[in-house]
This record gives sequence, structure tokens and C-alpha cells, in this order.
Amino acid sequence: MQPVRQPLALELPAPLKQALLALEAAGGTCRIVGGSVRDALLGIAPKDFDVEVYGLDLETIASALAKLGRTDLVGKAFAVVKLWTHGEEYDFAIPRRESKSGSGHRGFVIEADAHLSEEEALKRRDFTINAILYDHTSGEVIDYFGGLADLQSRTLRHVSPAFKEDPLRVLRGMQFAGRFQMELHEETATLCQEIGHEFWTLAKERIWTEWEKWARRSTSLSHGMRALEKSGWIRYFPQLNALRNLPQDPEWHPEGDAWTHTLHCLDALQRETDWNSLPESERGPLAFGTLCHDLGKARCTRWAEKRGAMHWISPGHETQSIWLAEQFFNAMRAPHEIRDKVMGLVGNHHFLNTAPEGGHSDASLRRLAKRLTPATTHELVYVMVADHRGRPPLISEAQDLRIAEFKNRIQELDLESHAPSPLLLGRHLIDRGLKPSPDFKRILDRAYEAQLDGAFTDESTALAWLVENWSALNS
Repeated sequence: MQPVRQPLALELPAPLKQALLALEAAGGTCRIVGGSVRDALLGIAPKDFDVEVYGLDLETIASALAKLGRTDLVGKAFAVVKLWTHGEEYDFAIPRRESKSGSGHRGFVIEADAHLSEEEALKRRDFTINAILYDHTSGEVIDYFGGLADLQSRTLRHVSPAFKEDPLRVLRGMQFAGRFQMELHEETATLCQEIGHEFWTLAKERIWTEWEKWARRSTSLSHGMRALEKSGWIRYFPQLNALRNLPQDPEWHPEGDAWTHTLHCLDALQRETDWNSLPESERGPLAFGTLCHDLGKARCTRWAEKRGAMHWISPGHETQSIWLAEQFFNAMRAPHEIRDKVMGLVGNHHFLNTAPEGGHSDASLRRLAKRLTPATTHELVYVMVADHRGRPPLISEAQDLRIAEFKNRIQELDLESHAPSPLLLGRHLIDRGLKPSPDFKRILDRAYEAQLDGAFTDESTALAWLVENWSALNS
């Protein structure tokens, strides 16, 4: 097959250029391959550069690179030499064949072949967008499998039937679809469905890694979820799968079922807030909070009378969403920090819809901030906006005003980033003559509850409250 070639202005780091020249002087042919080429073609600054070296064995590659920095054959089983130079790490791989030897992500026999053709070597790669080579000597990309056209049409397509040999590629496809706004090719979706049984062979940590990339790096979160659905692998995440075809009241949710609503909410998170400009570490909990906010509807939805007519209703679904989100994250061994934040967000996303007559008090807002921890009221606003704006074409100006008022009040009460810190501490009890004991916690807990209710607002008024209530606290 004759490859397509086209120019690409890919600026390589000077130390990498030195390494390429050293390998070529030793008789090798070098090609940049993978994510750095894909990103450059998409106008994204490439970060990691992977190199395939044709015509040289591992020892010769290591010897040629040793003059430039520290080298290591730690990847010898995978035919890889690593080079550390100028504070950067580069991988230099010999082309290889891979054959399936067992189940799962690691069940391969690898056979290095420095004289393998470019086309044959690329067949082991996952998607065509990741199988484009770059020739630094000519300044051209080399495309054997239509990756350039797939980038143009935003199509995520497998390179060869070897795709089926690594089940992790299905979840990689999910996060690639989200990151690059791509749709899964029909034939690729079929391959994903055929290897669904291998989901259970994947390490939970590897599953989480792909989900985390989706949540942090997507430019269209809903594209990733549509790819997951089309692959058939959404069934391995039953908390999400249960939202598909789950009816909602068309008067309140004209957009359709609960899964459709969730996808619209993910779009709204990116469209209606500054989510895209946040640091990656801050995006993840908000993406997951939006994804999981209505999980409880699968447990609560029923056809019942409301306002004198029959409707689909799901009372209390926010509470049910808490433990379902916990299940979702525990199945992947996700970090507790993310899990606990999302549990707080989903369990309170209907806070504004439960206001008593006269609105929420300052005390209820302080208690909300405490209940949300380690999440914050500021983060909750993102989920509220996404939920409200994820019901096209329905937009409630009254709800917009409630959210705006909520933002103002939590700012006035200094509750945006944290719950109120306790004003009465153990040292204050010691100053009153108490010796440290289990009673400290009981007293301090009662004091904190009083603080949340507004009984005192600073240290001096806290001490006055302590004096006034000393007898009752020690009874």
C-alpha cells in the first residue's frame, strides 16, 4: 500500500533531534509516531515523543544514545530503550509483532524485528489517528491507514483486526472520543462488542486511568459517553446503563430519557460554565458529578399522581445517587478524594429545589457546606447549572435567578471554598479548666452545631456562648 504523505511543521526538542541524528549516523531510520503526531495535526502542542527505529538492534540503539544522557533497557521485554536527557524522557522502540498469548491487556508475546516494514509495524496500533508517522528528515507525515482522513472527519477507527487483542483499547476509544470530539466507526464498534467479555480481565486501576483522562481532558464529554454506549461497554457500568430508556416527565424534561438528559448536562457543563478553562485537576470531580447526578433515578422513577395528574416522578433520587456513585467509583478503585467529592455533589444537587417557604436560611447554607465536604458549594454550582441547562429547549429563568442568588449568598457567607472552621477548640476548654477527655468531642460537636445555627460568629462571641452554656454542656 502506498502511503499518503503531506507536510507537517513539527518542532522537535533539540535533545531529541540530537538523538535522531545519532541513531541515523549509526545506520538507523527514525520515525516519530503516535500521540505527538496526532496532536500536532490537530493543532495541539505535542508533549510526549515516541520514536520507532528501523534497522538497529537494542544494544546499538542504547550505545548510540549513551553519549547523550542516561539510557536504560528497562523496556527490553517490549523492545524499548529509554533516554533521559535535559530533564526529559524519550522512548525509542524497535518495530515489533505482537501475538495474543492469553486474556487481558497484558496477554501478548512480543517479537522485535528491526527490519519489519513500516506498514506491518503499524498494524499493531489501536486507532488510525495514532498510526501516522512523521519523517523529520523530509518534514512529512506518512499515513498508511487513512488516519489523516479520519482526523478530518472526526472518525475513530481501528487500524487492523489486531485491535481485538487488547480490550483496554475500547476504553481508550472512549476517552479519545471525548478528547477529540470523535465518533466511533461502525466496524470498530462491532469489534468492541465482540470483545466485551474481556472487560473482566482488565485491572481496575487501568480502567480508572481511562475514565480519569475522559473526565479531565475531554473537549466534549458527551462524545466520550456516546462512544462508550456505541461500543456496548456501557453495560459494564450498570449505574450508567440503567439511565438508558429511563422515562422522565416530558413537561420537566422535554429532551427525553434520563441518559439523554445526562448527555445534555455534560454538554451544558462545558457550554454554560468556565469548565474548559479550569485546571485538569478541578475538571474531574465536576465532570463526574454531572455524569452521576441522576443515577438514583433508576431506583426511584415511577408512574404516579402529582398535581392532580399522572406523571413520571423520581422523588428522593438524589439520596439514592450517593450510594450508586459510590458503587461506580469503588468498582474502579477510584481515589477516595474524587469519590467522596462526587457523592457530596450528587446528594445535594437538588438543594435549591427543596427550599422551605421564605427560602434557605444562613444556617442551612452553612450546614450544606459542611455536608458537601470535601466538595464545596462552588463546585456544586457547576452541577446545578449543568442539570438546569441540560433540558433543551426548556430553560427556567426562575431557576437561573435561584442559582445566581445562591452564588451571591455563599460568597457573602464565605462558604464558596470550605465549610465554616470551628471557632471553639480544645484549647478553649482547657483554659476553662477541663482536662482532655472523650467529653471534649461531645462538647465541641455541640458548640459547632450552635455555630452553624448562627449562635456565634467569631472567637469572642464563641467564648461568651461557652460561658453562658457551660453548665448545660457539662451536665
